[in-house]
Amino acid sequence: MRYLYLSLLTFLYIACQNPKKNQMDTNTVPTDVHSYSKPKQAFVEHLNLELKIDFESKKLEGTALYDIHTEDGVEEIIFDTYDLNIIKVEVGDELDADFDVGPKDEILGSPLTVSLPVNAKKVKIYYHTSPTAKALQWLSPDQTSQKEAPFLFTQSQAILARSWIPCQDSPGIRFTYEASIKVPEGFMALMSAENPKEINPLGQYNFNMPQPIPSYLMALTVGIVEFKEIGPRTGVYAEPNMLEKSHFEFSDMEAMLISAEDIYGSYAWGRYDVIVLPPSFPFGGMENPRLTFATPTIIAGDKSLTSLIAHELAHSWSGNLVTNATWNDFWLNEGFTVYFEQRIMEAVYGRDYSEMLALLSYQGLLEEMEELNAKNPDDTKLKLNLESRDPDDGMSAIAYDKGYLFLRKIEESIGREKFDTFLKNYFKENAFKVMDTETFLGLLREALTEEQKSEIAIDDWVYQSGLPKNHPIIKSEKFNLVDTASAKWIETDDIEMLKTDEWSTHEWIHFINNLPEEIDTNLLVSLDEQFGLTNSGNCEILAAWFQVTIRREYRHSDVAIKEFLIHVGRRKFLTPTYKALIERDSTKEMARDIYRLARKNYHSVSKGTMDELLNWKS
Repeated sequence: MRYLYLSLLTFLYIACQNPKKNQMDTNTVPTDVHSYSKPKQAFVEHLNLELKIDFESKKLEGTALYDIHTEDGVEEIIFDTYDLNIIKVEVGDELDADFDVGPKDEILGSPLTVSLPVNAKKVKIYYHTSPTAKALQWLSPDQTSQKEAPFLFTQSQAILARSWIPCQDSPGIRFTYEASIKVPEGFMALMSAENPKEINPLGQYNFNMPQPIPSYLMALTVGIVEFKEIGPRTGVYAEPNMLEKSHFEFSDMEAMLISAEDIYGSYAWGRYDVIVLPPSFPFGGMENPRLTFATPTIIAGDKSLTSLIAHELAHSWSGNLVTNATWNDFWLNEGFTVYFEQRIMEAVYGRDYSEMLALLSYQGLLEEMEELNAKNPDDTKLKLNLESRDPDDGMSAIAYDKGYLFLRKIEESIGREKFDTFLKNYFKENAFKVMDTETFLGLLREALTEEQKSEIAIDDWVYQSGLPKNHPIIKSEKFNLVDTASAKWIETDDIEMLKTDEWSTHEWIHFINNLPEEIDTNLLVSLDEQFGLTNSGNCEILAAWFQVTIRREYRHSDVAIKEFLIHVGRRKFLTPTYKALIERDSTKEMARDIYRLARKNYHSVSKGTMDELLNWKS
């Protein structure tokens, strides 16, 4: 009965708040330095996408038909492209249109300018992608888990959608879409839309996304996958050999969804499903509406890493429902999501558990902030200035964890109940709209007393570098017990001092991260022999352990490091591991030898970061 009631609420929520087309206010639309489009003059409202997937040539080929809105007297519309081959463009009733593809910028790609007749309402673009399109990763059978068939997935965030769809590639421009996707027989296609649950024997799939979304949430994946339901509104897709273990790992997903709704209101997207992709996926997860893309590195066998699912689910409100207007406002997306993630984890697993997660994030923030301060202190501000830079530069722990701490500070200053009321209204009033930092801060200030504003020090959090002195203090009794046990073990060299039977993944990570810088290698040998850390099946533990073994030149882990870097494409793990290797003369060449073998397995997002880190010339 509860599920029937929730489904009715969801239907009413969508019906009331979701127009068929985006009703964008051209008077308030933000200027986005990462898009050539000029939405104050002309913008897209609805996309009808038709594509054929060709694994042999590694190309998508088809058409993008847009319904558009133009202001009076406007004679052109501009799209973003990156290495797309534009064959022809039609406007109105299939009339050939004049178009121009401008010069290429290495970050932004090329503008596609289409001439418009008076009162034009439609633009149809015929095109195909490049085999090296930045958003697309084409995997050979050997690069998948099943190792039987090729696989394709997209990663559009931040500005890579333009490499597989000609679009107005700005988070401030939302549109609805339909799609018709033709794939080889026996494959399943899935998108950030209403999805099938079984393979179509003819390889023809039709999709519908009735809620307006920005281009960075456009997503497509094609492979041999199967579906298994978790709850009435949740389920998991995975390669057949990964399905059961993925289903077990995510079995709390429906409970997470219900807990999220209890906090901030009805889920507005119909279903919430997850697909577990092959290991080259560059992120932990991507919050594509209705279908989160997830890395297999969170499949640990004990549900210990599913905070990532809570994070991507939280994006259904923060980011997907209320979207950052530009990439300079990225903290509005991720800071809110980390805050909401912690609330979901607390509701499902308890406060002790969520505080361990919060403290690990805080420790990681301090470490990253130290690196950013040495390079560019301005990058430690919440409100960024990314003009002439890749917006990917802003996707740091600052947006995520400093953003979270700011919101936690607000909660602690005004009380959770009042803050929940504020955020619930915020999501309701701004559903399917975009938000910039200044508008949000205006709403916040209206809700605060003068005393609360002074206590929080809003401008210090948003516009100043570093972490304000009034930041929340996070404590974990579980971590204190780990620290005590660790100190006794190091002092006595008695491995029995480590009572680890009930340690969670998070306690292990805290223990490893806080091992002394100059720890005796013999202690590492003892630790590894007792607990098999070098051969752990938990990627988070492995990544933390390798930092220690590389630093102390514990060479017994070299083979495991090589296997890890070749088979895992998640940038979160690659960056610190390669960085540790190249900082030492004894392992610098090892890093380059591994990268030479592994690079072909990585998505362009990870390649870009590693190429720069290793000064790699293709």
